[in-house]
Amino acid sequence: MKSDQMLPGRRSVLRIAACLGAAATTGTLFTELGRSPDRAPAPGPAAGAQAAAAGPPLRESAYRLQPMTADVPPRFRRALPPVRTRPFERFRAPGRSLVLTFDDGPDPHYTPGILSTLRRYHVSAMFFVCGSMVADNPELLREIARDGHIVGNHTWSHPLIPGLPPSKIRSELGRTSELIEQTLGAAPLWYRAPYGAWNKLSFEIGAELGMEPLGWTLDSRDWTEPGAATIVRRVLDSAAPGVVILSHDAGGNRSQSVAALRRYLPELLDAGYSITVPHR
Repeated sequence: MKSDQMLPGRRSVLRIAACLGAAATTGTLFTELGRSPDRAPAPGPAAGAQAAAAGPPLRESAYRLQPMTADVPPRFRRALPPVRTRPFERFRAPGRSLVLTFDDGPDPHYTPGILSTLRRYHVSAMFFVCGSMVADNPELLREIARDGHIVGNHTWSHPLIPGLPPSKIRSELGRTSELIEQTLGAAPLWYRAPYGAWNKLSFEIGAELGMEPLGWTLDSRDWTEPGAATIVRRVLDSAAPGVVILSHDAGGNRSQSVAALRRYLPELLDAGYSITVPHR
């Protein structure tokens, strides 16, 4: 017989020992888990007191999720901006850069035409929207965001802010920011006072909501409906690096604004201007 072969009797003894060891291990494992392989033992007085102190048992699914959700880091929050005493009105950017802004929308009659022109020339702009208009046209707001434009807060109902009490200012800005966040998944980082009428409270409340105030340098005065040619002339005559141009896509008949953009945007680009948006 070779030295590495085991006698039959010895193999039988080792098999029996292995089986006994496995049975003992199984019994110990179930005992450590607090139950036997067949049924759970009846709880004693001490176990009952501990269970009562611990409260109702967790469901298995909740127990499994508990250690996972406990380790999730808190949601990132951007630092609040300082309280300004006046809005931004122009930007310093390299080269011949300027900013296009549109107020009062989104409006299903005029905003799509403006978006179409911006899309044609691969240009990004800023849209300062009213909460009441967003409530009626949420999908149009999503289209604005999908095209890469910046969405800003223009209050809920376009009131004259200096005539409002603090609670009303907070409601006008807060409700609009909340609806924008619900619609797009992110709150706005910029806001604009209707009519450019700011006050101390609006700067304070805007900062509390995480927004910076943006005014304008060049008012196209398209809201007076002077004719598309006049709007085009005003924009081209006053365009300059760092300028913020104010136009409208709602709040009245804005067909002239839509037509004017189709004319002055390619001329600005041909003149060497790059259309940009501010970033924070």
